[in-house]
Amino acid sequence: MQRPSLAREKTRRKVSINGVSSLLLVSGEELRAWYEEAKVAAIAAGISPYEVDWLIGAFSTLDRLALRLGISPAARIELQIPFPELVRLWQQRLQDCVPVQYLAGKTTWRHLQLKVTPDVLIPRPETELAIDLAIASRSTSLDPPQHWVDLGTGSGAIAIGLASGFPAATIHAVDLSPQALEIARENARNCGFEKNIKFYQGAWFEPLKHLKGQICGMVSNPPYIPTTALASLQPEVARHEPHLALDGGADGLDCLRILVDAAPDYLRSGGLWLVEMMAGQAQQVTALLEARGSYDNVQIFSDLAGIERFACAYRR
Repeated sequence: MQRPSLAREKTRRKVSINGVSSLLLVSGEELRAWYEEAKVAAIAAGISPYEVDWLIGAFSTLDRLALRLGISPAARIELQIPFPELVRLWQQRLQDCVPVQYLAGKTTWRHLQLKVTPDVLIPRPETELAIDLAIASRSTSLDPPQHWVDLGTGSGAIAIGLASGFPAATIHAVDLSPQALEIARENARNCGFEKNIKFYQGAWFEPLKHLKGQICGMVSNPPYIPTTALASLQPEVARHEPHLALDGGADGLDCLRILVDAAPDYLRSGGLWLVEMMAGQAQQVTALLEARGSYDNVQIFSDLAGIERFACAYRR
């Protein structure tokens, strides 16, 4: 990257609040020129130019509408990081395929803003439907809910979503990764649900033996990608997202088998079993649930793209 000219350097200065440098200013002319160049580079790299908007929005008060209306050359734009750092981050996106959410350190999911790092999977929009399905299950499951679990919580997205949907419930969130749990705890605290969620380090139901027969609903987005398919995923996923949250074993069903087999010991009668799965796995997951002999009303739900994404059943 070329060093900004002296004239451009003079367009930026630190803003001091109570003697502490916090925000930086960049001229509208300079930001607009870079914005247009970055969008062209995005298209050339096969990346949505909207990601440029997203990155600018993550570090400034400019939203997508403001960018579309045009940045006034005379404007002085406040940034939360130095402008050269913003440029450097975008180069990481282009050259190293780093997901823009990791570059910004956050993402929006449902109505929540969540911290994300390479220690956790980036919550996907399709996973939002899991919360809607869980909430809808109240009329056919147990009302009012008491104990819900999120197994493999990662960023804590599902646990926080459940806490938002079931404010009277206690949510139990489990993950094998201590680093992921640290992120999940921080997200729960920042979203105002720290008192609603209990966190446990361990594998699946193992830390929840004290809840056997008491759980009203289990929701999980487990690893479900076949091991041999990991290398063929998009480079953003294969290179940067945690394989612990992706690798589902030889056929992608290793973790799903564990959840099918173990859940009946923990769910109350009528308790909900709900998991996200990969396209093409619905028939196999249905067969696993039916063969276990402990579930009724097995259902498959599609995401907004029409892909069979969720399997749902109820404990007999």
